Amino acid sequence: MDDKREPDDYKCQREAMVDRQIRARGVEDPRVLEAIGTVPRHLFVPDAHRTRSYDDTPLPTAEGQTISQPYIVAWMTELLRLKGNEVVLEIGAGSGYQAAILCLLARFVYTVERIGTLAESARRRLEGLGLTNFEVVVGDGTRGLPEHSPYQGIMVTAGAPRVPPLLLEQLADGGRLVIPVGSTTLQVLTVIEKNGDEMITSEEGSCVFVPLVGKDGWERER
Repeated sequence: MDDKREPDDYKCQREAMVDRQIRARGVEDPRVLEAIGTVPRHLFVPDAHRTRSYDDTPLPTAEGQTISQPYIVAWMTELLRLKGNEVVLEIGAGSGYQAAILCLLARFVYTVERIGTLAESARRRLEGLGLTNFEVVVGDGTRGLPEHSPYQGIMVTAGAPRVPPLLLEQLADGGRLVIPVGSTTLQVLTVIEKNGDEMITSEEGSCVFVPLVGKDGWERER
């Protein structure tokens, strides 16, 4: 990923973001910190909000969606515990920013987006960064992507009323699923690790995401 032509101001803002918003809050994985410090977040933010690209906040994007707060992206990514050889499934491509981070940390990333225009713009952004280890798929993310399973990591970037059972089926033994679970206004970031026939669940903290819409999610945006 070549950022030689990137304005120095953006690089400085990104370095400050990593130090003050992410490392200072306890994210320690050096690979995650490096990835967050590499991906130019401003390229995933609409022009109207670009000056706030590295602020400590989520920002609105197209189709009523959001790009998550940088700390949340880093926190969820660290919870996957990626080593570099995994095949990862992301549910909710959105702007493509989270997928870009995952592409730097995993062998291959499949990202599912229900809104076709978002999927296409995310694909263009990822290609524009020179990334090749990904595929963007249009579909109902609550159903997963069984044709490429099992996945060593699954990340859901929208709030679900419950854990979609098909995602658990598509999780590899030893794999981890990171998903916000709760109401449409407040969720708990939940991690499920598959250990044989056992699902080990932990709740990591509160978060707020747009609703996960689909057959095994919410029926519609609320």
